[in-house]
Amino acid sequence: MAAGPAKSEDGNAKPAADPHAPANFPNGFLWGTATSAYQIEGAVSEDGRGPSIWDTFSHTPGKIADHSNADRANDHYHRYKEDVRLIKDLGVKAYRFSIAWPRVFPNGTGAPNPKGLDFYDRLLDELLANGIEPFATLYHWDLPQSLQDRFGGWQSSDTSKAFADYAGYVAGRLSDRVKSFFTVNEVGRFVNFGYGYGIDAPGLKLPEAVLNQVHHNVALGHGLAVQAIRAKGRAGTKVGPAENIAACLPAIDTPENVRAAEIATRELNASFLNVILEGKYTDEFLAYTGKDAPKYTAEELKIIASPVDFVGLNIYAPQFYVVANDRAPGFKVLPFPDSFPHMKSEWLRIGPETAYWVPRIAAKIWNIDTIYISENGTSGTDKPAADGKVYDLDRIMYLRNYLTQLQRATSEGVPVRGYFLWSLMDNFEWIFGFEQRFGLYRVDFDTLARSPKLSVSFYRDVIAKNAISA
Repeated sequence: MAAGPAKSEDGNAKPAADPHAPANFPNGFLWGTATSAYQIEGAVSEDGRGPSIWDTFSHTPGKIADHSNADRANDHYHRYKEDVRLIKDLGVKAYRFSIAWPRVFPNGTGAPNPKGLDFYDRLLDELLANGIEPFATLYHWDLPQSLQDRFGGWQSSDTSKAFADYAGYVAGRLSDRVKSFFTVNEVGRFVNFGYGYGIDAPGLKLPEAVLNQVHHNVALGHGLAVQAIRAKGRAGTKVGPAENIAACLPAIDTPENVRAAEIATRELNASFLNVILEGKYTDEFLAYTGKDAPKYTAEELKIIASPVDFVGLNIYAPQFYVVANDRAPGFKVLPFPDSFPHMKSEWLRIGPETAYWVPRIAAKIWNIDTIYISENGTSGTDKPAADGKVYDLDRIMYLRNYLTQLQRATSEGVPVRGYFLWSLMDNFEWIFGFEQRFGLYRVDFDTLARSPKLSVSFYRDVIAKNAISA
């Protein structure tokens, strides 16, 4: 016999649960936004800052799509108080920013530049005065040009050691206010695009063996930086990487395909995430690279595997849909059809389930207990309407769907503790210059005026409810 309606203590029928009610994120979930130094700061020659590889690269004819550079960018260096007000107005409680290595050590090594660190002192004080928790990234691609000239940049472990010295110095100076540091951002992008394809700074096309060694040197730099932060930072300082993980998703949700996606995630992230979290290169990776495999010592692997407190995952698009395969290594990558939908950026394919599967799989295969979505967002056309406002419905669509899938993950116990929306405002978008806009706030790059897009209201509502509404 079917049960009757549930009744309250007074005997009246209780209203049924609303199936359309918003699903909440966990209590204490940290909502944030993010930027990087080179993309917004400008002031590239002020207060003793040295040149970076991106200064050199962006001034090389033909490298940037709109022939621009970031010499001024958003002028955040002078307008940081205004930008902190934008962050506060969003309602977020955390802000992920990066520290420009050449501001702190103009030559990469040697004597630090006091005026460079003074800027971050001022920024941190302003953030904390407004109730915003700072998360600092130590390397977001702006390598001091001097290290590229002297050592070939990340081609040498001398750069790995220089990075650790820089990281330790910054942690020693700022960990009274910064409780969480990201070491390196998007190794999979800046190594492959900068040293392999020649698309990003420093614009090199290195042989496979040298490129694999660059990957290893960056992983070593990460490990050495973790150790330096532990040694020089205040007790309780937390540290971890932020990686644009090779996102591997099951094409169809079956046990066999999910297992294939787990195998693919481990193998296709073997050169960074897997080696830092497991302390070894996979047998499949070493077999695949063969004579081109990186050279390393057992001691280096121990350093690379220095324990981290969290893992940041930058999630934008599904990179690989996989199915199970009887042949080793146990998965098959499927081709994307030409009709697969994408956002304004052609590379940014729309796959909301990425926000569910990637953290779920990563937490399982690497036993991670704290994950931050350290970047997620989308580019858009973002043209002002007749009334001067930007109605970025495409961005809202993207965020609503991705955040719904992220909430699905947290509801199942996947340990995602926070989310940083990329980006706070439009900025210098690397090789695309100012042509691609990822911001919640629109920037007029002639006047540098900032103005909220409709997505500001959307994100503010999500944060206030700690939930996604339909």
